[in-house]
Amino acid sequence: MRVLTRALACVALLVASAAALAQGAYPTRQVRMVMPFPPGSSTDIIARIMADQLTKRWGQAVVVDNVVGASGNIGAATAFRAAPDGYTLLFAPPTAYATNHLLFKDPGYDPARWSPLGLITTAPYVLAARPDFPGSTVQDLIAYAKANPSKTTFASAGAGSTVHLSAIEFGRRAGLDLVHVPFRGAAPALTAVMASQVDFLFDVISTSIPVLKDNRIKALGVGSGKRSIFLPDVPTIAEQGLPDFRAVTWFAVAGPPGMAPDLVEKINADLRAIIALPEVAERIRQIQMDTASMTPAETTKWFNDEAGLWGRIIKQAGITPND
Repeated sequence: MRVLTRALACVALLVASAAALAQGAYPTRQVRMVMPFPPGSSTDIIARIMADQLTKRWGQAVVVDNVVGASGNIGAATAFRAAPDGYTLLFAPPTAYATNHLLFKDPGYDPARWSPLGLITTAPYVLAARPDFPGSTVQDLIAYAKANPSKTTFASAGAGSTVHLSAIEFGRRAGLDLVHVPFRGAAPALTAVMASQVDFLFDVISTSIPVLKDNRIKALGVGSGKRSIFLPDVPTIAEQGLPDFRAVTWFAVAGPPGMAPDLVEKINADLRAIIALPEVAERIRQIQMDTASMTPAETTKWFNDEAGLWGRIIKQAGITPND
């Protein structure tokens, strides 16, 4: 009996050791990084930077898979339903983690159940006005909008997008009666402002800077808590009379629900090590974004805080979920 007990104990020890070894060896095959938007976007560029670096670090291919459709919900749902073994990850902007579940009745996933793996980058939105706008500050825009109620227009990349919600919050905080002009994407929205067909929009800093240098738009303010290093002469919206106003975008990595804590910690540690590399930080700065480095717990809190922020804005705006 004692011999059998010892044999069983040895078997159990060997199984446990094999499991620990397998876990420590992760990954042992190709990893899929789902990106729920088309190639060529800022999200896609950063996803590929991280995938390349993870490939070098892990010695296994990390392949970006653009699974596009339904405002990012198809790709997010694909990653959400995957096995929680670390071989399918999601790289996405706030839509998958903090907003789409508030805008769609059934996005196909529950954002509260993601396994947050790390925040990668953040970037402020720029409040950009048409080139012939008669003013150069946020207060100038507020005064203009109050003098032209129901006539001052703002463009967006579509109803429910974070740039749309940012403009709604701006109007609410300033007490303005604005007119929303939605477009099918950020590029046509920016083009309309440059052509003076629309008064202003909130735009990502990476696309604003080139046209700002050509004087094709006016940058009135940035939505971050402090001035951007990329536009140091442009004041924040908060310091121009709307305290605590915040409008930023960000990109993060998450995994399916139920990932093992030690696997979450490993992937998080590797992501943070990559972000800390000078050459990676420089490549991200070249597209006018700031690197971020958070633990899984901090990333979870970030997701929750952002969902609370956008949820409040959506509720106050009276936006109801789509089918």
